[in-house]
Amino acid sequence: MSSSTATTRGIRVTVDARFSPEHSSPERAHWFFLYTITIENTSDLTVQLLTRHWIITDGEGRVEEVQGPGVVGEQPVLMPGESFEY
Repeated sequence: MSSSTATTRGIRVTVDARFSPEHSSPERAHWFFLYTITIENTSDLTVQLLTRHWIITDGEGRVEEVQGPGVVGEQPVLMPGESFEY
């Protein structure tokens, strides 16, 4: 498993990625990964996730941009010390 974390203005986002061999086809150069995203409010303020904007670069340098309202159909409110995972 691989993990990456970034914190901006008291909001920590951690992405855990793991390879899924059962969904991959290496003979066709098709690789499938599963991601778990954790958003943690480390600030003293109550915050709400309204939109997302991801820029994803694969191992060959191809870039995919994902944006839209909330995540997984939700716009969670996080009080200080709370987290949301999807």
